[in-house]
Amino acid sequence: MRLPGPLIVGGGPAGAAAAIVLARAGVRPTVLERHAVPHDALCGGFLSWSTASRLQHLGIDLATLGAHPVERVRLLAGNRQTEARLPQRCWSLSRRVLDARLLARAEEEGAEVWRGAKVARLVAGGAELAGGAAIEAEATILATGKHDLRGAGRPAMSTDPAVGLRWRLAGTAALQAMVGGAVELHLFAGGYAGLALQEDGSANLCMAVRRSVLASAGGDPVRLLERLAARHSALADRIAVAGSDPGLAQAVANVPYGWIAKHPAQGELRVGDQSAVIPSLAGEGIAIALASGTAAGLAIRDGIDAARFQKRLARRAQFPVRVAGAIARVGANPLGAAAIIEAVGLMPALSGLAARMSRMGEPAA
Repeated sequence: MRLPGPLIVGGGPAGAAAAIVLARAGVRPTVLERHAVPHDALCGGFLSWSTASRLQHLGIDLATLGAHPVERVRLLAGNRQTEARLPQRCWSLSRRVLDARLLARAEEEGAEVWRGAKVARLVAGGAELAGGAAIEAEATILATGKHDLRGAGRPAMSTDPAVGLRWRLAGTAALQAMVGGAVELHLFAGGYAGLALQEDGSANLCMAVRRSVLASAGGDPVRLLERLAARHSALADRIAVAGSDPGLAQAVANVPYGWIAKHPAQGELRVGDQSAVIPSLAGEGIAIALASGTAAGLAIRDGIDAARFQKRLARRAQFPVRVAGAIARVGANPLGAAAIIEAVGLMPALSGLAARMSRMGEPAA
């Protein structure tokens, strides 16, 4: 089957942004989204001010969607904690709500969305669906997030790669009072966890941890969470006041934090986590998804080839990814985590500086 316009594999924020931009330009893309109904993705519930701005340009208003406002960042490690004001207002919103609205917006602009369409692999000039059907297109945008397609995988960045885990904590009044209008970063040896309230009052608990740390808990995410709670009272307090067992975690293995795409296949434009994987504690993953998806749509509109597009995007992503990676490495060491908390406690403006340095700027004119 030959499509009349570009093919977008993946209907998350990056794929939807590309679809919106292309449709606005009069180019009708086809988006293949593997989930038939809205779902919660593993991470991305925290939306920075740069993300909010990019969403506004795409026609998405976070306040209208009921997003929870976030004004402060709270850092916790062991028995230490401190907090500081964020440079600008941020938000927290479930991926289920955000992704559904972005895809609906793409359809409103004129994009075609195939829900429940599972892609087996990319092929030259298009993709092959799980059932074996081949789809051809003049350009292909790869927007599958942290999940790799066969034949289009990203290389490992470490012999001890990261594993992503996510739990949803019930939104009790006690938990809402404890977390409030802050995004929390719980730092521990070998990883970190982010916690923020969402639009329905529940809390999104996302964790990035080295595979060896998970292995030390027998490979069981629930056991790992229990062990971390036993060592970190603040995390234990939040789980306790949630009032119910957090249950099984969503998980994704071998997340290549720090990887940046530079040499795509012919006609293939990589966006989102398929283009640059920033450590999640920076809270910039969705902004990079939106920025890269938007840039891909503009590149196709303007006739810019995939290689040139990817090199430009890599240059934009390099600095924030490096900054976030350095902070994540320091924070995953107990002494480093203590030093970060001490420094931010003495100079709260440091947290704002780090936040600004890990934002992905606009392309040079």
